[in-house]
Amino acid sequence: MPFAPIALLVLSNVFMTYAWYGHLKDMRAMPIIAVIALSWGVAFFEYCLQVPANRLGSAYFTLPQLKVLQEILAMVVFAFFCVFYMKQELTLDYLWASLCLAGAAFFMFRDLPVAR
Repeated sequence: MPFAPIALLVLSNVFMTYAWYGHLKDMRAMPIIAVIALSWGVAFFEYCLQVPANRLGSAYFTLPQLKVLQEILAMVVFAFFCVFYMKQELTLDYLWASLCLAGAAFFMFRDLPVAR
């Protein structure tokens, strides 16, 4: 599996997860419009990584494969973010949802030809 697109997707998910959820811990006292502006600023860096990840990844994966890969990486990054940054526990429901994504990955990658 190609390393560069996957690494870029992981990094883009770090920015995305913080942009979407980091304000719940770090910016509680700020006005919502300021939080939105700051989150957009963080999301800019997510896009700076996501777009090249998809460009590079499209040489190795089909579009549906890229999407499923993105969702799996988003769940993994979110799990670390939730536990280590937000200090919240993950429940068994998170495990079951993750196993459903593993099933999605199985079906998405089993027979589809890899894009060239």
